Amino acid sequence: MAKKKLTIFEQYLTAWVLLCIVGGILLGNVAPDIAIALNDFSVYQVSIPIAVCLFFMMYPIMVKIDFGQVIKSAKTPKPVFLTLFINWAIKPFSMFAISYFFLGYLFKDFLPGTEILSNGEEVELWRSYIAGTILLGIAPCTAMVLMWGSLAKGNDGLTLVMVAINSLMMLLLYGPLGGLLLNVNSMPVPWQTMLLSVSIYVALPLIAGYLSRKWIIEHKGMAWFNENFLHWLTPVSIIALLLTLVLLFSFKGDVIINNPLTILWIAIPLFLQTIFIFTIGYFLLARWLKLSYHDAAPVALIGASNHFEVAIATAVILFGLSSGAALATVVGVLIEVPLMLMLVSVCKRTCHLFNGCHLDYPRCK
Repeated sequence: MAKKKLTIFEQYLTAWVLLCIVGGILLGNVAPDIAIALNDFSVYQVSIPIAVCLFFMMYPIMVKIDFGQVIKSAKTPKPVFLTLFINWAIKPFSMFAISYFFLGYLFKDFLPGTEILSNGEEVELWRSYIAGTILLGIAPCTAMVLMWGSLAKGNDGLTLVMVAINSLMMLLLYGPLGGLLLNVNSMPVPWQTMLLSVSIYVALPLIAGYLSRKWIIEHKGMAWFNENFLHWLTPVSIIALLLTLVLLFSFKGDVIINNPLTILWIAIPLFLQTIFIFTIGYFLLARWLKLSYHDAAPVALIGASNHFEVAIATAVILFGLSSGAALATVVGVLIEVPLMLMLVSVCKRTCHLFNGCHLDYPRCK
């Protein structure tokens, strides 16, 4: 059998991602009116243009899922429990500890000044930045992680199960955990943003993928579905990811350019937190539980990534659009995609450490 060649998008994905980030930032600064107009086209702070792009990013992933495998995945509790443990018992508290050490101690002198929050309270800027990192740490990813899991050749059915469970857990724990770590009496949670984003990013492409998969296989057969339909569909997901990045960074380009050193100081603890959580989940706990590679990869990637839409929306509601907390959540977006692509590559290159791996790498054969 001839070896399948990667498309130009798959082969140079990291380079394309970086170009799109730069292109988005430039668009936001060269043509800010376009970026503002696109950003204003939103419902409950969920950007409609980004939602459309994310739908086309998620649909090709959803349509590939054999839903019989989803039922089987739901019957394997170890990876599901490990995901919940990482996301809700480790990640929020490690994010608080790491960000407080760096932003509240090590880099404190580089982050001078105060700001007035939307409620009229004056706080030191470094505290506001820590608040933004906390909001990222308590929001596990429920959308783009499907992309990371798919690129890592993980168990898509298991990823979908864990995304669904994490979405429900966010509804229960996001407010109480945020209130605890931010030390506020009551924390308003953007329920509309959360529910609408999960509906658009997960539920809608899931339903469309299930129905279209069933219809195509019934009328065209499994061979046509695998060889023709999926071949045409493969680049769609990556192109949608790249368009999403252009849009996302066009909205926040001015913020990034106006705060280069602050971006760096905030990015360092966020980077270390991501690496720490991935290492704990992938190299330690997943191996200790003897998970297969195809379960271990999505477990670690879900723990490492964040639901930045909810984090940004919450930061804006709590502290204001121009707050340090909102800026910190934007930094999370800035570093997440290149970093997650790096971790996907780490997963594939170390899959020989786990059982059940059959990737196209020499050590896996």
